[in-house]
Amino acid sequence: MKNVRVVENGVQAKEVIEQFLNRGYTKDEVYLLAHDKNRSEDLTEALETNDVGVSEQGAFDLIANVFRSRGDELRSKIQSLGLSDVEAQQYERELDEGRVIVVATKAS
Repeated sequence: MKNVRVVENGVQAKEVIEQFLNRGYTKDEVYLLAHDKNRSEDLTEALETNDVGVSEQGAFDLIANVFRSRGDELRSKIQSLGLSDVEAQQYERELDEGRVIVVATKAS
């Protein structure tokens, strides 16, 4: 099960993360993505969310992302969280507009 919320800034992201935690998700099940890599890393660290890494993407995609454009990398990360290609494209466009994506996902 996955829930995705699009927010405008870190303050809204914090509120959404708290809502997910109140609904039973753990911090290990909540991910945050922003188009700017530094912003994404800063918000992930500040809000103590999980980073999309090897366990979500697999080693091949993690290494391949080194050679991908930021948009391709983000779509790959979004898909690794269980969203479809169409959803990944939609959310990547939101990221292009400067928004932040918060994804909460539970293993089935």
